[in-house]
Amino acid sequence: MKRCLCVAGALALIGAAAAQDWPAWGGADPGRNMYAATRGLPKVFHPGQPKAGSEETDPATTTNLLWEIALGSQTYGNPVVAGGRVYVGTNNDNPRDERHKGDRSILLCLDEKTGRLLWQLVVPKLKAGKAMDWESLGILASPCVVGNRLYLVTSRCEVLCLDTEGMANGNDGPFTDEANYVVMETGLAPIPPGPHDADILWRYDMLDELGVFPHNAANGSVLVMGNLVYAPTSNGTDWSQSNVPSPFSPSLIALDARSGLLAAVDDAAIGPRIFHGQWSSPSGGIVDGRPLVFFGGGDGWLYAFDAQPSNVKGTNVLKVVWRADVNPREYRFADGRPIKYGAAEGPSEINATPVFFEDRVYVAIGQDPEQGEGVGRLACYTARRTGEVSVQGLVWDFRQIHRSISTVAIDPASGLLFAADFSGFVYCLDARTGQLHWTHDLKAHVWGSPLVADGRVYIGDEDGDLCVFEVNKTRKVLAQVTFQGPIYSTPVAANSTLYIATPSRLYAFKEAARQP
Repeated sequence: MKRCLCVAGALALIGAAAAQDWPAWGGADPGRNMYAATRGLPKVFHPGQPKAGSEETDPATTTNLLWEIALGSQTYGNPVVAGGRVYVGTNNDNPRDERHKGDRSILLCLDEKTGRLLWQLVVPKLKAGKAMDWESLGILASPCVVGNRLYLVTSRCEVLCLDTEGMANGNDGPFTDEANYVVMETGLAPIPPGPHDADILWRYDMLDELGVFPHNAANGSVLVMGNLVYAPTSNGTDWSQSNVPSPFSPSLIALDARSGLLAAVDDAAIGPRIFHGQWSSPSGGIVDGRPLVFFGGGDGWLYAFDAQPSNVKGTNVLKVVWRADVNPREYRFADGRPIKYGAAEGPSEINATPVFFEDRVYVAIGQDPEQGEGVGRLACYTARRTGEVSVQGLVWDFRQIHRSISTVAIDPASGLLFAADFSGFVYCLDARTGQLHWTHDLKAHVWGSPLVADGRVYIGDEDGDLCVFEVNKTRKVLAQVTFQGPIYSTPVAANSTLYIATPSRLYAFKEAARQP
């Protein structure tokens, strides 16, 4: 009971501390609602145009651009902002260090005010190749920053804990072998870390320790509550896209935040039912005084786990409190026969992050973008249930939405919910009733999620257009800003600054930062 109360207290502290920062996927809210409390965001902003014959931006063509920096060539992860630093995952197609060349996954740590590089994490690729670690993808997950520690799932299917100061304050332990880490499976000689390299405090290898098999890429952003780090394992199918090599490996684990030791594994036995891959991130919340962790499974079910590990027959587990099938029966069966996964009218897994808001959980189903478009469903469940709650726990559902990999954003003041699907439609609904207020067609695929901040809704698309709406029951487009490249990530707002990432550049916009 004492430990449970510590977790509950930590939840409250996470939400209250550094309210203007965005320290994790979903900000400071463990419920993962894509809402930022910051104010004073620029109403007008523009990334500018490149100078003639150059890739450099002409400052005279920008509006309210605080800074911009070059990333790699592929960026899908979302920035986080904490403690005066900005962290963003990318690849190594634009090397920052001549010692580290070739295909690597990279996490950059930047100065929040200037964008100056402070340090970088270099992650070597897995030898298994695209089956488990697709070339040039880079870091896909968002890190989580708690105090002077950063927690991250890497493309090597491992959980790392880093010192937010990097090597600037020395090589802290217990992990001190960064020189060999950065060349694993490359055949290169060890590269001793310098002052601009990451300092790894501990490392948990999910491949070696759990036997998991990530499909194409490990993803999913960790959730930190109290002394535990909840991490998705990315367990999935092999190259055949039908066989699960590790059906008995867990899908969600808990690690000790201080040591990195395994604290618990989920008891949902999702493995044998995985459709394709698992890329959802866990969220958390307190329901009737009990901390829960919510997770979207690769089988299309939404799970609520007790955040406190329980010992069952000598194994520490995260016990299922309730679960719900987010796929309607007609998506799974036709004429009494199962519908094959991948069919446009068939079932999907959950790639979006469940959002916990006011004792309810909101989540949409979807598939790997390579699978194309198809039927979807956005569902809202009460979190105050136990057992199998597919029907009894359903508050409302919305089936006009197509397949989605996006997480919803809810404005707390108005109760309006904003969702997007891969087909490119944005929806505004009443979070309490599911009533649809308006729909907008972006006319391009959407990979990221909407962000609600400062009375506005921000959403980017594959064509490189960032659309800004007013938070209102009536559709009102405030702006459409075109960037040089697609937008696969989610807009982030922190400390009156708006961050937008394209595959090759990260932009920071702030009111009166720079005028043409």
